[in-house]
Amino acid sequence: MGITRRAAIAAVSLLSAVCLAACGGSASNSSTGAASGAASASGSGGAGKATGDLKVLAAASLKASFTEIGTQLEKDNPGLHVTFDFQGSQTLVSSLSEGNEADVLATADEPTMNKAVEQKLVGERTEFATNVPTLIVPKGNPANVKGIDSSLDNAKLVVCVDTAPCGNAAKELAKAYNVTLNPVSEEQKVTDVRTKVESGEADAGVVYKTDAVAAKDKVDEISIDNKGVVNHYPIAQTAKPSNPEAAQVFINAITSKSGQEILAKYGFGKPGDATSASAGASPSAGGAATASTAASAAPSQAATAEGASAPEANKPTAQTTAP
Repeated sequence: MGITRRAAIAAVSLLSAVCLAACGGSASNSSTGAASGAASASGSGGAGKATGDLKVLAAASLKASFTEIGTQLEKDNPGLHVTFDFQGSQTLVSSLSEGNEADVLATADEPTMNKAVEQKLVGERTEFATNVPTLIVPKGNPANVKGIDSSLDNAKLVVCVDTAPCGNAAKELAKAYNVTLNPVSEEQKVTDVRTKVESGEADAGVVYKTDAVAAKDKVDEISIDNKGVVNHYPIAQTAKPSNPEAAQVFINAITSKSGQEILAKYGFGKPGDATSASAGASPSAGGAATASTAASAAPSQAATAEGASAPEANKPTAQTTAP
């Protein structure tokens, strides 16, 4: 019995030692796994860097905001050179289809980007901002324009062509107000409409809210109800970018927290406004389209663009020649 008791005690001791070793080994492996996971997580959180030439085709209404973001991006990425071409969105899509080479396309509405998608000129798109139409007049409002109403009948009104997002927005606005607009001139891009009002060549112009912000004290803005007409702005890499890495870094900068702050400073609304319809779409269609893109336009860690503006000499090249 004594021998049996001693054997049992020894067996229990041996079993305890084995369990302790196994538990210790398991704890060690668990610790190693957590450490490697943390290392992996920290390694993937670094900011993306870009070099080389980057060409961006962007709607004319984006000139001030994109130029500021591009300037900061060049500072954050030594060796990167950003060139912009700001035109009417319809002109930019046409130029791409005719062989113009670029890395990024940003349009002032979804229907125009749809045309680029249908022609396989761009890749996956991301909505990054919204904009609404408004009415501006020369300082002092010499023609006494009151709004989108009969006060425009005897005024020299300027709008964008119907094929431009700003022109389509004006058409939708007129439809919502149940009035007929009789412009004396139709421009290819919204900045040309704003220029004619600033100079006094026109008595009124239908532009974007961002244009009223950009014009500052050169014009007066007539407060109007936008009647749910909202333009949703998408951005995408072109189908054949020469610098895809830099293109993605630029897009990330636009959708980043700081990029969104810069856009807001110039009068743009947040992306994915599902409470209003985009110009040319019904409210329900506009809401469905934008809700799906809101999440993809969230801030990215890959690149950021701070709000500080660089001196004029250091700004990226901007081409604004009329088509």
